[in-house]
Amino acid sequence: MKNLVFVGVLLLMLGALSFVIPLPHRENHGVKIGDAKIGVQTETSEKLPPAVGVVLLAGGVLTLVIGSRKS
Repeated sequence: MKNLVFVGVLLLMLGALSFVIPLPHRENHGVKIGDAKIGVQTETSEKLPPAVGVVLLAGGVLTLVIGSRKS
């Protein structure tokens, strides 16, 4: 059951990091006419929605509780 404790800690860490660390996202916009190509690359950093972090944290706590009771 130590695997459940490990998964719980991992989910807690991911949940906490989801509130702090933004995820990079790149998009390429371009037009190719014959041999010529004109393009623009945009890069944005967005954080995950707070609901995702809450679900990860709650899942981590639940997994830790279940893992500690079965040990």
